[in-house]
Amino acid sequence: MTTFVLVHGGWHGGWCWRRVTPLLLEQGHDVHTPTLTGVGDRAHLATPSIGLNTHVQDVVAVLELDDLRDVVLVGHSASGAVVRGVAQRCADRLREVVHLDAFVPEPGRSVLDTMSAGRREYFLDMVDDLGRIVHDWDTALDSWAVTDPADRAWVRPRLRPHPIGGLSEPLPHDPVPDLPHRFIHCTVKPGHDSFAGFAAAAADDPKWRLDTIDTGHDAMVTAPSELAALLVT
Repeated sequence: MTTFVLVHGGWHGGWCWRRVTPLLLEQGHDVHTPTLTGVGDRAHLATPSIGLNTHVQDVVAVLELDDLRDVVLVGHSASGAVVRGVAQRCADRLREVVHLDAFVPEPGRSVLDTMSAGRREYFLDMVDDLGRIVHDWDTALDSWAVTDPADRAWVRPRLRPHPIGGLSEPLPHDPVPDLPHRFIHCTVKPGHDSFAGFAAAAADDPKWRLDTIDTGHDAMVTAPSELAALLVT
């Protein structure tokens, strides 16, 4: 039995893992899907003060209060920074850190720091008075290659603006512990692939395992069976 903690990416919430969770549970695994402060069912808690440290603490609290150990910690997209921050603080509770089509910022750098100047400005231009990135949902779904109308109808009403601090606040300068790391690259992209460089770096690093999955960025929505199978291997 493996304990999984699945951390959603930007604009999503713990709800996005609903198609993956039962597939892991039926194999006898333990699954936790926290929602980060300011999004999902915690969107009402959004304030300009929310940052990466808030989101790291959200996950650390789950590990500590549920006394989870030997955890496979999975971070999707922007939560690549979150899981690295959690590893900096709770390495003794982790078995493996998995980046699911996720950003991999180095200590002292933020998610925005890993982007091109144009992409960074694109997100900064969408920030509202509450410090949230307010995306156009159909544009977002297109960029994530969520094309099936039923999938779009399920995802769209659940998306919420994402606190900019989760992307702009850098990781602490502390080193990321030498834990097993894995990158799962989702290969179906309608335009520029923001994660190809991280996948290439993982392929060249003997400390990382690289897997690929032939689906769009939101693999937990568009290819839950394939994703669940990868997570348990």
